[in-house]
Amino acid sequence: MAIIINEVSRTFNEYLIIPGLTTKQHTPDIVDMKAPLVRFKKGEESAITLNIPFVSSIMQSVSDSGMAKALAKEGGISFIYGSQSIEDQCRMVREVKNYKAGFVESRANITPESTLKDVIALKQKTGFSTIGVTEDGSPTGVFCGLITGRDYRENRDSPDKKVKDFMTPIDDLIYAKNGITLTEANDIVWDHKLNTLPILDEDKRLAYFVFRKDYDSHKLNPNELSDAHKRLIVGAGINSRDYAERVPALVEAGVDVLCIDSSDGYSEWQKETIEYIKNNIGKNVLVGAGNVVDKEGFLYLVKAGADFVKVGVGGGSICITREQKGIGRGQATALIEVAGARNEYFKSTGEYIPICSDGGIVQDYHMTLALAMGADFLMMGRYFARFDESPTRKLLVGGNYVKEYWGEGSNRARNWQRYDMGDNNNNNNSLKFEEGVDSYVPYAGKLKDNLEITLGKIKSTMCSCGVSSLKQLQSDAKLTLVSSTSIIEGGAHDVIVKDAKN
Repeated sequence: MAIIINEVSRTFNEYLIIPGLTTKQHTPDIVDMKAPLVRFKKGEESAITLNIPFVSSIMQSVSDSGMAKALAKEGGISFIYGSQSIEDQCRMVREVKNYKAGFVESRANITPESTLKDVIALKQKTGFSTIGVTEDGSPTGVFCGLITGRDYRENRDSPDKKVKDFMTPIDDLIYAKNGITLTEANDIVWDHKLNTLPILDEDKRLAYFVFRKDYDSHKLNPNELSDAHKRLIVGAGINSRDYAERVPALVEAGVDVLCIDSSDGYSEWQKETIEYIKNNIGKNVLVGAGNVVDKEGFLYLVKAGADFVKVGVGGGSICITREQKGIGRGQATALIEVAGARNEYFKSTGEYIPICSDGGIVQDYHMTLALAMGADFLMMGRYFARFDESPTRKLLVGGNYVKEYWGEGSNRARNWQRYDMGDNNNNNNSLKFEEGVDSYVPYAGKLKDNLEITLGKIKSTMCSCGVSSLKQLQSDAKLTLVSSTSIIEGGAHDVIVKDAKN
């Protein structure tokens, strides 16, 4: 006879947070939103710590290089979708890693004997208006000078003019020695009103550039999530089929963390994928896994070597897995059980495995509930799909602006590789039935503007709970179940709401 679990499978909408004592010290400006992304041992720190507990879903309609750059600037991380060629996914990863900032390796270089015509061709090829001049034209050659847009605009009528005759030579430039800190370099940029500061080694070979625009960008994005070289942090989705080819290429491209994208994480295919990566590509290659909905699934992936575990099956706004297959679990119930298993595992082993809540978010307050129930961070698709930075089209439908949004389980995505049924034959090139829909979401504008409002809500609720960190929220928050009438009571009722247009 089948095992019957009589516990009700609950959603976030069935809970509220009970206020705690709000002291004068609990103000939104001091709330710490940092969260661990990958496993760590007691007394140590996670190899990657998020500055905000948000990651964007592994979806064609959500996470490309544009979203990855925008979200990393705000302190979160995107997992660039894997339902594309290895080459295209690696190109997106490189684009994110090369975008930023701090100490930037020169990617447009030329020799002093080259001509203005060569400079223009290089600019058209790379898109860069600042070009380093080195003796051999390499990124790390002996530095001779610098070319800016002004230099070649002033000489545009002389295409055969030598670079050495119109560049700004090294003797007329302010530069710094390699080994200087980014803060010191930015001070030089600021004090001397420079646009570009070359960083040279002791032999005057070009090491890096520091750009003023990056300094300005960092001031606007204090939560920016970057690595030791001040490059933006980026993740990538993988599957349990072509990982032997895809993962080494992504690692070479500079990816910081991977995540297996699958409809079912409690599977031998995920275990084999994780073990292969750790044993053959590198033990330090970080890889998350999932999705699971209970203690058994969590422990299975943890013992296989997963660095974080995603929780949730069938709760996404475009996911119809429960409707099609009758499989899944209410997101709140799943998250509470897995969080308990994570805490037990940490207590018995001293190793903390972060969990990611994936799905079930309808209202912003559901995010705070998910974090209070034990999620270390949240993976969201619909939330991010609404913004300018998502890769889909903005359309005018029925008098309102919307953005396209489709699931990886839809025929539009054609992402059959995320379904592990053991059949690797070539005839498995289309979905037998769909587990996701093709849809629209209301257009919401810029990511940064919306994110500030959402984070403001979470911080305000945390202050009302008398906590100032996510760890405190997990340990001290009090949650209560609500009735259907209580949900009605919580919104505007017994009034006639004015039309916003009037």
